[in-house]
Amino acid sequence: MTQAQQLQKVLEEYRWMGIAEQIDYDKFYLYSLITHSTAIEGSTVTEVENQLLFDEGITAKGRTMQEQLMNLDLKSAYEQSIRLAKAHTDFSTEMLCGLSAIVMKNTGSVYNTVLGSFDASKGDLRLVNVSAGFGGSSYMDFHKVPAALAEFCQWLNERRTTVGDNPIEQYIISFDAHLRLVTIHPWVDGNGRMARLLMNHLQFEYGLVPTRVNKESKSEYINALIASREAESPEPFRRFMLKEHIANLSRELAEYKRQTGGQKTVEVDRKGGQKTREALLRMIAADPAVTTTQMAAALGINRSAVSKHLNRLKADGLLRRVGPDKGGHWEQLEAPPPFFDPSSCLL
Repeated sequence: MTQAQQLQKVLEEYRWMGIAEQIDYDKFYLYSLITHSTAIEGSTVTEVENQLLFDEGITAKGRTMQEQLMNLDLKSAYEQSIRLAKAHTDFSTEMLCGLSAIVMKNTGSVYNTVLGSFDASKGDLRLVNVSAGFGGSSYMDFHKVPAALAEFCQWLNERRTTVGDNPIEQYIISFDAHLRLVTIHPWVDGNGRMARLLMNHLQFEYGLVPTRVNKESKSEYINALIASREAESPEPFRRFMLKEHIANLSRELAEYKRQTGGQKTVEVDRKGGQKTREALLRMIAADPAVTTTQMAAALGINRSAVSKHLNRLKADGLLRRVGPDKGGHWEQLEAPPPFFDPSSCLL
């Protein structure tokens, strides 16, 4: 079985079990993404400590202010990234530098060079050459960075709108974007966090389960990036990311089955029932710009089934489409159905 087939299989079971529909799933998964991303950069703050920091404003004993600010800044950057992803905002140098400014807001510094000063905390592109650690190979000459970043954004805008509905292809594009951005290395600091944020940004836009790079996989992750750079091929990095994502989802499935006895906790009526339409209305209430691709991914059904339910809602006078398919939004003509507690739907 290929990695793509393995991922497709585990994604189908993940969606069927309804893991992503659990209360607070989005929040705690996001906290996990942030914690592992900053840990790769040296933070020792744990997921539980970040939960207290983010939700209660309680700082952790024994953790430096620098690493806690790093986590708070990355949380703010993810929140802005998710807003941009939901709005399907095109990528540009200004947009990426704006996100970098949030990532580095409280930990970035001002650098003085013979060509002038630049401020990492404001998302400024680097005006110095950098290398991959002590004795490592050099990244792109800083003179080439602005043009390379503009070209990257053009490539990404074209690819993200033409990829289609295949989730495996969507994951591959997000992995390639990660690799390309970190290879350009536009900023003097924060490139790894930005590359992982960009990867997740695309996955949020497509309605995918976001990929987490575990702190325990740091060495393998860095080696995969180096291998792709040296081979001038995305394949080593793609293989690593697919392996990492399959392993993460498989662990979550195993733990979820252990906790629930293997029972599915959210029932989606695949034969066209009311529960599916209620789920669609809740998604639209949360994000009127949500796409049919994202709806299908969230519910684990195909786009044609989603379209049938949407047409039924329109025919019943509960929903209408405002504007074109691309760039428009949904408008509810009646209040969405009340939220139902997933725990009440145990099979």
